[in-house]
Formats: sequence, C-alpha cells, structure tokens
Amino acid sequence: MNLSYATKVSLRPLNIKKDKNHYIVEDIGSEEFYEMPIPSVDAIELINQSINLEEIECTLKLKYPEDEIDILEFVNQLVEFELVSKLDGKEITRSNGPKGELGYSWIPVNLGKFFFNKITVKLYIAFLAASVGLLILKPNLFPQYKDLFVFDLMIVNVAAWLIITFLLVILHEFGHVLAVRSEGLPARIELGHRLFFVVLETDMSQVWKLPAKKRNKLYLAGMYFDMAVLFIVLTAQFFMSEESILTGLLKLVVLDTFIRLVYQATVFMKTDLYYVFENWTGCYNLMENGQNYLSKWLPFLKVSRTETFAGEEKVVHGYAIFYLAGVLLTAAITAYYYIPQLIFSINHIMLPGLTEPLNSLRFWDSVVFLLQIILMLGLLLYSWSKKYRLSS
Repeated sequence: MNLSYATKVSLRPLNIKKDKNHYIVEDIGSEEFYEMPIPSVDAIELINQSINLEEIECTLKLKYPEDEIDILEFVNQLVEFELVSKLDGKEITRSNGPKGELGYSWIPVNLGKFFFNKITVKLYIAFLAASVGLLILKPNLFPQYKDLFVFDLMIVNVAAWLIITFLLVILHEFGHVLAVRSEGLPARIELGHRLFFVVLETDMSQVWKLPAKKRNKLYLAGMYFDMAVLFIVLTAQFFMSEESILTGLLKLVVLDTFIRLVYQATVFMKTDLYYVFENWTGCYNLMENGQNYLSKWLPFLKVSRTETFAGEEKVVHGYAIFYLAGVLLTAAITAYYYIPQLIFSINHIMLPGLTEPLNSLRFWDSVVFLLQIILMLGLLLYSWSKKYRLSS
C-alpha cells in the first residue's frame, strides 16, 4: 500500500485505556485489543484530529527524541490491524467481522460474586494448603499412574477417564465464566488446543476492559475450582474403603485434577498461570518474545513478528527460564505418569488380552485399545509432519 505524508487517514472507533506500562487500545467494532506505547497513542489522537501526517511525525519526534518515529510505518501497521476505516476517503473493508456475541449474560452477577470475592479467594488458597497437608499426612493419597486403572477392562477405564475429565474441565471453565460474570462481563467457552491436546477454553478477551489488578482473579478462577475439587475428594478418601470402586473413581479424579494443576506451571504454553505472569509483569506477548529470544539457541522454535518494548528485555529473559522449566516439567509428568501408564496397559492388559479366545471380551478390549494406540500415534505423526511441511 502506497502511503505518503499527504494521505488522509480515518480510524475506526477506538477506546484507549492506560495499563501498567503502556496503553490498551480496543477496536470497538471487532472486539480486538492491542497494547501500544504512549507515542502510538499520541499519534492516534493526532490522526483523529485530522492533522497532516508529516506534522504529526515532526511533533512526535520533538516530544519523544529518544524514540524512532516513522508515522508512515505506524499507519501501515494500523491498516494491517484493520484499525483504519478510510484512506483518502476510500472505505477499507474488514477481512473479518466481530467475533460474535459473547454469552452467559443470563448468569447473575451476584452468583459470580458469591463464588469469587475477597473471602472465597482466600478460601480456595486455604483448600490448596490443606490438600498439601493431607498428602503429607497420608502419602498414599498422592496420585499414582496406576490410579487410571479402576476397572479390569481398558475400554471402561478410558470411558471413565474421558467422562471424569470432561466434567472436571467443564467445571474448570465455568469457574472462569463465573469470575467473568462477577465483573458484569460476558464470556464464551470455545474449543482450543495446547500442543497436541484438545482443550476447552473460555474466551476472556473482555478482561482487557478491567484494570490489571482485577484480571488475575479471572485468570485463576478455573484453578480455584480445581483446588476446591482436590481438597473435597482427598478429604472424602479418608472415609472410604480402599477397595471400593468409588474410592478408585475418587483417585482418578485426584489424578486428573492434580495433573491439570501441575500443567498450569508449564508456561511455555498459554496456561492460566502464563496469563497471570503476563498481567503481573505488564509485558504482553511474552511467549512469542520468549521464543524469539530462545530461537538464537533453539532454531526449531517458531519466530513471530512481535517486538519487545523498551525495558522488557529482562522480563523476557526471565520468562525464557520459566519456558524451559515448563518443558522439563512436561517431560517429567510424561515420564512419571503417561509412559508408565502406557507400559502397564500394554504389559498387563493388552498383551494378555490378545492371547484370549476370539469370543472373549478381554480379547476385543485389547484389540480396541491397540487400535486406539495406532490411531493416536498416527494423528501425532500426521500433526508433526504437517507442522514440518508448513515450517519448510
């Protein structure tokens, strides 16, 4: 696009709010939010006053002599972000419309505040501390990889795990929804992914309407519900027989909840704690900037077009350490839980089952489990090969 200092620029309706370090610019029409430094905000205000671009650049260079000011490049970025409505009177259409109406507005604000207020937040933290105490007091409550195998048939174990995981994930996400509603904002639950895991996630883009100090409650809301579940289930096991099926299901709940809580610390993915870390530091796009920094030594990492603002370098370097620690934590979880589960399943369920007669339920249970392994490996190889082809 050919821009010149004589180009007349009209912007879409924007809402600008001061954040921790910079400013949050909201595109009211598309419900998108952008972080910008103060020279960019000044440029937007001057553009809205219909001041000539060359005059704007001269004004900003005088006001911010230490910054690199290029008004034409900035307008190009605004066009790329679809924040420009007209250039020289010519209408610029959007490639995408608004995200769509967010939901759950029928949930009363007071219900959200009942679950998320100054008292309940402290209570959830107390639940976590109490759960740690219970695990220390009774170490056999600590989740083991064998807790997955509640039943003799693998297909029943997988079904039980899928149902429990689905219900717990829904509960986790509704924690976010209730927290969002406690601030009178709408929300939406969507389908997303973390690495090769398919996940449900709550669209909380509206949290940018709130000051930074109020956002962490919304980011941590799902974890707060997980902490409550963990405490309740661990406590219930004190009153249950070790041999009952119900105890086995409770152990499966603990296993699933414990792994979900631990995974929040893997900030190389955009987990809830990752957003807390971003919000706490006031440095956004940390994952992208951290990958850009680490790509000097790890060339297989994806390099993005994001740029680090002045003064954020130390935070990005610190995040890079947590990024690598999260990778190691994921490897540790895989080595401690997932690989032993797979080996146990093959040695104690699948292989013995394949030696059973064809009319045996255990034989077909082993066949179905074998097909599941083949399917998952196939999907994983396909995902990796697709990513390699795209990167090439």
